[in-house]
Amino acid sequence: MYGIQGYTRWGKPAGLALATWLLTAGSLSGQQAQPAPSGAPSPLLPPPQSVQSIATPATPQVAGAPRPASAETAADNGSTRLGAGDLIEINVYNVPELATKARIGNNGDVYLPLLDYVHIGDLTVDEAQKVLEKRLGEGGFVRSPHVTLFVDESTSQGVTLLGEIARPGVYPVLGDRKLYDVISSAGGFTAVAARKVSIVHRDQSQATTLILPRNLADDLTNNVSILPGDTINVPKAPVVYVVGDVGRPAGIVVDQGTITVLQAIALAGGTNHTARLNSMRIVRKDKDLKMTETIVPYKKILAAKAPDVTLEADDILFVPVSGARVAANRTIDAVAQVSTGMVLVLARP
Repeated sequence: MYGIQGYTRWGKPAGLALATWLLTAGSLSGQQAQPAPSGAPSPLLPPPQSVQSIATPATPQVAGAPRPASAETAADNGSTRLGAGDLIEINVYNVPELATKARIGNNGDVYLPLLDYVHIGDLTVDEAQKVLEKRLGEGGFVRSPHVTLFVDESTSQGVTLLGEIARPGVYPVLGDRKLYDVISSAGGFTAVAARKVSIVHRDQSQATTLILPRNLADDLTNNVSILPGDTINVPKAPVVYVVGDVGRPAGIVVDQGTITVLQAIALAGGTNHTARLNSMRIVRKDKDLKMTETIVPYKKILAAKAPDVTLEADDILFVPVSGARVAANRTIDAVAQVSTGMVLVLARP
């Protein structure tokens, strides 16, 4: 600013003198520049920088930061195994005429232009790409081919959910998936689902049985990895039914442990004052699916003069009304009550 003022206020000679002084100082600094002592910064020049540091400033790295999405997708795509029914898209670099979409047949073969049928079933995406590149090169169709394969629809990479699941079916499994993730994606368990879950892997015939907590977030011990082709079966939990002259006729879900007559009556709201306690009975199906009845000595059980009776799955504990005759038609009425809007109660052992 001072130089500009000198040029405008004092005229052109002052400006020429200032320019001459700057040129002289620059030449002298170029003649007398000597290496600075070790560890001392240069008084005239900024510290030297490498070409890489100037061209691309360093980007701070955050510990635990995820990889770019493209890298994750490529990694998952390369490790995915192909199977029957998969819809794949094939592209050959610099040869757009060979780009095609095809579906893998039940025998693992896929039909492609020029190559006819090629077996790529049970191969990973990377292995299938190498097979196609080899066939194109050996056939003399493309010199040094580079094949890219994408899976548009993966029917073989799904896991099958059966049993007491809100939405049973086949769900795709790409990448690392856990058991709880797959169950949650299917809507979770139904009200009568057991917590003894079995998993059968594609290449195994024996099932792996796991006991899951009622609330999945309470224990992650059995949150195992799920592989493509796995079958997850959630069976129905044992249910006993309490009907008749009780506070709340209900179906009691016993997913773990057992339940007795006293426990079932308590969960059903107790007996009413009009109940005929001496005529309480258990209606049970035998091996031939025939209905049998067993009288329960309820008053003796209350007086600790008889042991409590353990109920089995699908048992019907019937409490008749006092003063009414207990005949075969009453048993039929009790069975009919089971399917008429009963409340499900969960029994925690």
